[in-house]
This record gives sequence, C-alpha cells and structure tokens, in this order.
Amino acid sequence: MTTPAFFSGTGRRKTAIARVRLLPGEGEIVVNGRTLEEHFGNAVNDADVRMPFRVTGTEGHFNAMIKVEGGGVTGQAGAIRHGIARALLEVDADANRLPLRQAGLLTRDPRMKERKKYGLKRARKAPQYTKR
Repeated sequence: MTTPAFFSGTGRRKTAIARVRLLPGEGEIVVNGRTLEEHFGNAVNDADVRMPFRVTGTEGHFNAMIKVEGGGVTGQAGAIRHGIARALLEVDADANRLPLRQAGLLTRDPRMKERKKYGLKRARKAPQYTKR
C-alpha cells in the first residue's frame, strides 16, 4: 500500500466551507493563495488555526493548502481548524483521533445565525413598546 501524495479534509463553520490538503513540509499554511497572516491579518489568532497540529504533535510536519469560501473571518478560521483536524485523521486515525476528540476539534460547531421573524427587527429584537 502506497502513501498518498496529500491528505484532505473538509471543514465547516457557520456558512464557511474550507477544503484542506496536507502535504509533507515545514508547516506553512496557504489560504486561497496567500499566507495565513495575509488572508486574516490581525483579526484571527493563528495559534487557534494551528491548534490541531499542536494537539497531535505534528507541528512543522505538514504544509496546508487551503481553499475557503463563504462566511466571515471567524467562520472561516473555524472551518479551517475543523478541516485540518479531519485531514489529520487521514494521516493516522489511531494516534490522532483521541487527542483531537478530547480537544473538541472533530465536532462541527452547529451554531448558525438565527433567522429573522416577521414583526421583529431582528431574530428576537422587538420594536419598542409604547403604552400611550
């Protein structure tokens, strides 16, 4: 059995979807053709995105090529983290599943934006009540 050229995983958070490919390398992360810092700037802590590597002890072993679309900054960062965790399962499921599961990185965050209801200004904000 030969080892594949890359390991892939799909991550989702809110309305963002990230397709992650892990290639053997020095630990570079490229998001939509740009570095992690160029893509997110100062808005996202890159330690949060790199957490799956730190938890499994594979920091500096893989380069990540990521395509992410939809959502905002936080949603995209969460989707990337989820995708990296899923791709690390393909690398070595037996060794990586338990630490990733304990860190809560394999569970997709189900929280979504609540829809607006009629008669209200937002999902739950009602117009001001006037007695007279």
